[in-house]
Amino acid sequence: MVSMLDRWLLKILYRLIGEAPIRISLWNAVQVMPKHTMPVAHVRIRSRAALFRLMINPELYFGDAYSNGDIQLTGDLVTFLEYIYRGMARSKRNWLQKLIIHWQARPRHNSLKGSKENIHQHYDIGNKFYSLWLDNKMLYTCAYYPSPEEPLEQAQEEKMHHIARKLLLKPGETVVEAGCGWGSLALHLAKHYGVKVHAYNISHQQILHARQRAKEEGLDNLVTFIEDDYRNIQGKFDAFVSVGMLEHVGVNNYEELGAVIKRCLKEDGRGLIHSIGRNQPERMNAWIQRRIFPGAYPPTLREAMDIFEPVNFSVLDVENLRLHYALTLRHWLERFEENTDQVAEMFDEEFVRAWRLYLAGSVAAFSTGTMQLYQIVFAPGTSNQVPWTRDHVYRKEEEAEWKKVM
Repeated sequence: MVSMLDRWLLKILYRLIGEAPIRISLWNAVQVMPKHTMPVAHVRIRSRAALFRLMINPELYFGDAYSNGDIQLTGDLVTFLEYIYRGMARSKRNWLQKLIIHWQARPRHNSLKGSKENIHQHYDIGNKFYSLWLDNKMLYTCAYYPSPEEPLEQAQEEKMHHIARKLLLKPGETVVEAGCGWGSLALHLAKHYGVKVHAYNISHQQILHARQRAKEEGLDNLVTFIEDDYRNIQGKFDAFVSVGMLEHVGVNNYEELGAVIKRCLKEDGRGLIHSIGRNQPERMNAWIQRRIFPGAYPPTLREAMDIFEPVNFSVLDVENLRLHYALTLRHWLERFEENTDQVAEMFDEEFVRAWRLYLAGSVAAFSTGTMQLYQIVFAPGTSNQVPWTRDHVYRKEEEAEWKKVM
């Protein structure tokens, strides 16, 4: 039985998504749909409880309802989410909805203890799981595509070379990496550019994997993997690099991060931070914050400047790779879908639906411009050992010269 209240709430929900070309039906087939265009997807809300929760906070409870089966969707998930994101950006919410959404999206603290707990929840759920859909070197960050037709494996290799060239690395130099994932970038820099790398990470599973790879590839004399927080970095280095870690730092810790980099970077050193970002300050989606990525916050460029300004670092270059990340995520989603049977065996069907939504939602966030991907190159403000032009970023002679030395 559908009451007048249910019908009224359904119409409000449709306005909340900006009257996107979506067909929404309730448990007894009462529905709303666009008047002058064909719907791109059909959403069926299977219970009154799910409808009520969507009215309270669609950003949080849609994810839960989709994952547990209270919502069924027919149509391409990425296309559906792209229309939803654009529609919700156009729609107006009352003050109570804004307050609830803001409060429920509050990030967990990224203290020394909190950071370890947050990272453990996302990254330590099993290397085998990630190996099913990442590239063969387990890079869980945006790839770099010289052309959109580039395969994922090659694009990830290109990303690491792109970073190395931006840092102007030379054989014999020392590099410190904050947040090294499964170790691929550190190993790549050592192998192809002849540098020594100290790589820090607080994910136990990732560190074990990285150390094993270093031993197998004969690079453990050049790369040291350290299971510790970035705040405890020790030593002086020619270059600092961080790829995909800033999202886990929290804006209230940016000045401390800047102080750490200042302490460990030589006076003529260079640095690069690669991070998801936003055009305007806004908290992470509440569902992703709670269920997938606790403690995450993508900063705006203005917010990121709190890393550099207090310690007099000069920003030398900023590149936005937003569409590169959208394509990277599409490749991950395709591989994930090819392996859902194995994922379900490792976890369950609800986990499969949750991660499908996370990956598809991420594709949509980057393709619609909700999210950005920044690479920021910087150096101490007093250093004159900085690039004269950007030519070095697109030259490939550096690696070739190092291989001759080998």
